[in-house]
Amino acid sequence: MNPRVKASLLWGVVGVLSFLVLLQGYELLTEYRYSIGLKVGTTLLVGVGTVALTYAADEFLD
Repeated sequence: MNPRVKASLLWGVVGVLSFLVLLQGYELLTEYRYSIGLKVGTTLLVGVGTVALTYAADEFLD
């Protein structure tokens, strides 16, 4: 696998996990619960966005 793609995918995992931790902390503090569909959709958006941005940014850093 291309190192650039691998790094982008790993940053995507970090972004998704960070988002889920922040969402869970928010729900615990406020006692407000979001629907599972909204959570899944937003998490996918964060993951895809993180992968795309890190892949594009890697081109500028090289």
